[in-house]
Amino acid sequence: MIADQLILNKKTAKSDFDTDKKSESPVRSIAKALSWRVVGTLDTLLISYLLTGKIAIAASIASIDFVTKMILYFFHERAWNMVTWGKK
Repeated sequence: MIADQLILNKKTAKSDFDTDKKSESPVRSIAKALSWRVVGTLDTLLISYLLTGKIAIAASIASIDFVTKMILYFFHERAWNMVTWGKK
């Protein structure tokens, strides 16, 4: 009885792990990248404005920062999704 339960738990844990490691879809990665970049861009905009005192320059810096870091985050997230270390 106990052995059967241990085998069942092991199979369930393996199944959960296999499902979990493949659960991050590209669309989810894009949504996460966008939401994080909004936060990051507001931070960059504020810092750029404090350093330059010019909203136009700060907005230019923040715009470039938004696009480049969103792309980098997407590929970083997809790469980490392939790493099984730390997943249960």
